[in-house]
Amino acid sequence: MKNLPMLYRVIFIALLLLLQIFALVMIIWRFSSYFIYFYTVCTSLSIVALLYILNSKSDPAYKIAWAIPILIFPIFGGLFYLLFGRNKLSKRKKREMKAVNEKMNQSLIPNQAILQELEAQNHRAANLSRYIDKYSYCPVYQNTITEYLPLGELMYERLLEELKKAEKFIFLEYFIIDEGVMWDSILEILVEKVQQGVDVRVLYDDVGSLFKLPYGYEKKLEEKGIKCSVFNRLIPVLSIHMNNRDHRKIAVIDGKTAFTGGINLADEYINAYDRLGHWKDSAILIQGEAVWNFTVMFLSLWNYETETDEDYTRFKLPVHEAEAYPSDGFVQPFGDSPLDEEPMSENVYLTLIVQAERYIYINTPYLILNNVMLSALCSAAKRSVDVRIMTPYRGDRWFVHSMTRSNYEFLVESGVKIYEYSPGFIHAKSILVDDVHAVVGTINMDYRSLYLHFECGVYLYNTQSALAVKEDYLATLTKCRQITLEDCRAVKWYRRLGRTILRIFAPLM
Repeated sequence: MKNLPMLYRVIFIALLLLLQIFALVMIIWRFSSYFIYFYTVCTSLSIVALLYILNSKSDPAYKIAWAIPILIFPIFGGLFYLLFGRNKLSKRKKREMKAVNEKMNQSLIPNQAILQELEAQNHRAANLSRYIDKYSYCPVYQNTITEYLPLGELMYERLLEELKKAEKFIFLEYFIIDEGVMWDSILEILVEKVQQGVDVRVLYDDVGSLFKLPYGYEKKLEEKGIKCSVFNRLIPVLSIHMNNRDHRKIAVIDGKTAFTGGINLADEYINAYDRLGHWKDSAILIQGEAVWNFTVMFLSLWNYETETDEDYTRFKLPVHEAEAYPSDGFVQPFGDSPLDEEPMSENVYLTLIVQAERYIYINTPYLILNNVMLSALCSAAKRSVDVRIMTPYRGDRWFVHSMTRSNYEFLVESGVKIYEYSPGFIHAKSILVDDVHAVVGTINMDYRSLYLHFECGVYLYNTQSALAVKEDYLATLTKCRQITLEDCRAVKWYRRLGRTILRIFAPLM
């Protein structure tokens, strides 16, 4: 019964969207009596849109995905691109985002001594770190402990432990929150901490939690004393910006401890609910100076969504406390925004792939690649780098799983090893290179993650947690089935055709 209000909301929004589409079609039909003029204007609009697309900085696959429908339907194509294809901010939103970025840049000051030490150890790692800092405003740190958590159950256990220690503030930012064993136990602690005077804030994505939480759930949390905001509310207006979701998973406690990774606050992530067989996920816990990046990331999006101007320094860990943490390599948490036209997560992955010398181990639930990423992986395999990619045996959405499998043959032909997680669904998102480079976070290897969503991750260089990622990866491989070239070529022709079509329009899905 709890899903009825959500269902009514979805039906209401869907009906209004259909009404808008119907109105658009009726307008086009009404003007059809002036067919020559109307056709000329619409075709001209489509030509302009096509020229704009071809000369834009967009990914080539995205250009093709739009160019095909525009060429096939010149009357409608250009108009629909103007409505749904351009991910541009209004002037007001640009000003707001600029202010958020400037404040973030002013709050996160890089320590040049740490960067120089990284430079002395590895020039390429230092260059990657500079790139991350330049485009996400997130510097690299030492004086930080990292702990890799190879299962949702372990992350859940550690999260409860750390939440119970909170004395000043708790920030939670998640794509999905769902009532059940996991969230209910967390909420119980949050309410207790509010009563103790702790500043508790929750930011969740409206679409991610659409079928999970009752409508107006943020008000229920606020009644309990928890500050709550819903990111990018789903509204019945045809807009490309509804695609920009907050896919991040961040927990920050007292500025001392932070979590991120693939794990949302819902029961399937801790196997309390069997949805797709065994759910394999992962997370990273960090403690020390590097937590400051996550604190500022949360507050930046909180300010943007709530239109407030928070004093970030109130939440910064005192210097003497931060410097008391031992150093375990170099740690750089970072965020990625779809609104800055810089595909940072993709570039971080590409840099690690291109620079790999011995091996590349990747975990991803979705493998929907553009030509650049596909070529980089194949090129690495061809130069004798051991490239392994782990994906789910069971998909959570059939068409996405089909697109994932559509990439197998080309990769396997080039020497990339593909493994499917036989017990069920793998939702972990990580890349490990040559024992010393790793990224653990929320980033999927698909278009939505790399171009449309707010994401985050932690770049690790020469940390013990990177070796823990390797240990977990090799252990998980024993539960996987390797995909062979014969498997790929045994796929029925109609499935191959369907997957080919899906791949063409993958950037629009």
